[in-house]
Amino acid sequence: MKKLVLCIVAAVLSSTMVFAGDNDSLSKALVKEMKFVDSVEKAMKYETGTIALPNGIVKLNVPAGFKYLNAEQSNYIITKVWGNPPQEGILGMIFPASSGPLEEGSYAFVITYEGAGFVKDDDADNINYDDLLKDIQKEEVEENKTRVAQGYEAIHMVGWASKPFYDKTNKVLHWAKNIHFDDKEVNTLNYEVRILGRKGILSMNAVATMDELDSVKKDIDKVLAIPAFTDGNTYKDFDSKTDNVAAWTIGGLVAGKILLKVGFWGIIVKFLAAAWKFILLGIAGIWAAIKRFFGRKPIVEEDHSIPQ
Repeated sequence: MKKLVLCIVAAVLSSTMVFAGDNDSLSKALVKEMKFVDSVEKAMKYETGTIALPNGIVKLNVPAGFKYLNAEQSNYIITKVWGNPPQEGILGMIFPASSGPLEEGSYAFVITYEGAGFVKDDDADNINYDDLLKDIQKEEVEENKTRVAQGYEAIHMVGWASKPFYDKTNKVLHWAKNIHFDDKEVNTLNYEVRILGRKGILSMNAVATMDELDSVKKDIDKVLAIPAFTDGNTYKDFDSKTDNVAAWTIGGLVAGKILLKVGFWGIIVKFLAAAWKFILLGIAGIWAAIKRFFGRKPIVEEDHSIPQ
């Protein structure tokens, strides 16, 4: 992606030489933007192998073909680079080894944990997911009012990209949402994974576009093998005499009634470079495009140092 963007920026800068005034400022802003992107890429420190997550409840075994980004740097990417609302409970992200947070055509799994208690799975075989989808779509109306009032675009649940499936043996629930944001041309994919533990739920949400659905599906079995609850924190370690039971069951997890800390519906939007569109939009529209793709302002964050 970086080579593509650099070539396009070079073409844009060359074309602006025939203009004066504002275009000089535009050229400087584009160069500044690219320098910031380069600094972000160089600052990221990825890990592989066995990794103990900060909460001590979950550990990761990151194999060849994948890489882990720690919680602090993941939070920076999610909020300052991708332009999402502030998030709580982020434990890190998993990327394919060949890509990163500023790559197009790739996905990232955001890891969180919610200590909501032991989730009973008695209802797993009796859920009508078509009816559940309709309920989610009804609730989005009021939720979008709040979101718009906070300065974010409305989002809409188009449908299941992959219907919910619960693996009762391994206590793993996963499904995919096809989501439309009012200001995006390409629909967002959220492939969601919930792994049940003794005292809560490990969440892994794939942040991508619908174009990456096949890639996520291809890797999902490998991704599911990466996390594990530590000794004493697994689902089978539940003690009815001492442990709390969650207020929600499997249906509540799919509906998004738990794990509210990761934002509206738990949806995080990935940065989409769409650099080639800058030329099509024309010189006058480039800066507006940058603002749109990076949130409500450019991603150059003068007042935020990049976590090391």
